[in-house]
Amino acid sequence: MHTLLRKIRLTAAFVTTLTFLVTGLVFGGIDDTIKKSFTVEPGGKLTLETDLGSIEVQAAKGNSVDVEVIRKVKTSSEKKAQKTLDDFKIKFDQSGKDVYIKAEYKKKGWAKFWDNNWNRLRVKFVITVPRIYEVELKTSGGSISVDHLQGEVNSRTSGGSLHFNNITGAIWGKTSGGSIKIGKVDGDVDVRTSGGSITVKEVMGAIQAATSGGSVKAYISRQPESDCRLTTSGGSVTVYLAEGIGVDLDAGTSGGRVHTEFPVTIRGEISERRLKAKINGGGPELYLHTSGGSVYIKKM
Repeated sequence: MHTLLRKIRLTAAFVTTLTFLVTGLVFGGIDDTIKKSFTVEPGGKLTLETDLGSIEVQAAKGNSVDVEVIRKVKTSSEKKAQKTLDDFKIKFDQSGKDVYIKAEYKKKGWAKFWDNNWNRLRVKFVITVPRIYEVELKTSGGSISVDHLQGEVNSRTSGGSLHFNNITGAIWGKTSGGSIKIGKVDGDVDVRTSGGSITVKEVMGAIQAATSGGSVKAYISRQPESDCRLTTSGGSVTVYLAEGIGVDLDAGTSGGRVHTEFPVTIRGEISERRLKAKINGGGPELYLHTSGGSVYIKKM
């Protein structure tokens, strides 16, 4: 009798658990999209600050800023999912040709960190702006990409990668936990990461690139007009130079060697770990240093 009663209780508990799981699987979560459009003029600025989410900005023809915010909450309770969306407040504002977006979660600090519903929220901002426009972007948890823009780019993320391409204007970017990739840029570049690699394809202006935990690679196809500085604390530094480019090279490493494919005019003593020399008669300074790898200067 006791054995039969125990089996009945176990079966009931199993059915209850299975019902709960099936209900959660059936519901799944909520997908929500917010769309906004603002009529502006070229030369304005987009300012976006968010507690969470990746950001994609691309320039397009026309005089409008079009915003699409894609939000997803995966949870077994519709009520909890809806509350999470309601707690993630997004404010839109416009002043003349400038657009402001601010997204904040109701809970702050450790309360937000321990909120399981917050951890299930995924957000993505997809935005188009006029070709001549500036952007200032900040997210506490996501990647940032900007493409085909004629204007200054200022961006920061606490946990994601940075990607810039086809930019005419200066770039400033910082991430605390991701890689940085830069395509074609006609302007100065200043980027930093605490935990990833940096790749610079083609920059017309000065390059300032620093990482604490990855390699740095740059391609210089045209004669730089300003000094360039590439450093890392935990990887190699590799620079590809086109034929005929003149620079004053200052390369050094604490944990590897300096290699160059160019004939150089040595300044000072010759060392495997330090090289100060002129390439093609000299020019702006090319400063390449690493604490945990080798330095390579190669021909394109």
